[in-house]
Amino acid sequence: MATILVVDDEPGIRELLLEILNDEGHHVELAQNAAEARQQRGLMDPDLVLLDIWMPDTDGVTLLKEWATGGLLTMPVIMMSGHATIDTAVEATRIGAHSFLEKPITMQKLLKAVEQGLQRRMAARVQATPANAAAEAAAVAAAAVTAAPTEPPLSPLQSFALDKPLRDARDEFEKAYFEFHLAQEGGSMTRVAEKTGLERTHLYRKLKQLGVDLSKGKRPAP
Repeated sequence: MATILVVDDEPGIRELLLEILNDEGHHVELAQNAAEARQQRGLMDPDLVLLDIWMPDTDGVTLLKEWATGGLLTMPVIMMSGHATIDTAVEATRIGAHSFLEKPITMQKLLKAVEQGLQRRMAARVQATPANAAAEAAAVAAAAVTAAPTEPPLSPLQSFALDKPLRDARDEFEKAYFEFHLAQEGGSMTRVAEKTGLERTHLYRKLKQLGVDLSKGKRPAP
């Protein structure tokens, strides 16, 4: 998946975004201020940056402007703030920010903004790729799909023994139910929580209680 740089001076925000994005299969790097963000940007070319506006050393808009003038704004940047004005958001967009998220950030808006940002990144890469290289990549991808072994479709239907105590039968059903959704969502706890209507903490506790192997549904890292 993608490499995402999260820049925010609030430890709670950094850890929350790290947990959610890691759960979606992304590789996440963290920076608590502009100085660390500059250092990280010098070491890598992230696919996406989540950048807080109000930070103690240098504000996010100023850092964004530095990257733009220095030729380092090669990735989509999503600005974040709980106190920014419309003028600030407009200025950031004018400089080159992809979008703006208002704190507190909801998981739904975060995932949607990240998805849109990564789509823009992918489109830019495809546009920059020479036609012959793009055709070769498409051919390789098609060959991989053709050669990949087919797997039977997942089905939620399963036989359960009905001559067991109710608690045991219910546990078997719930385990199969959660394993099915984990496989469907590629092991994403965030999406399974949304699908099943459970809070993440409750979901983790429930899966541990049922003995569900969380590694089964995880998509392998690219």
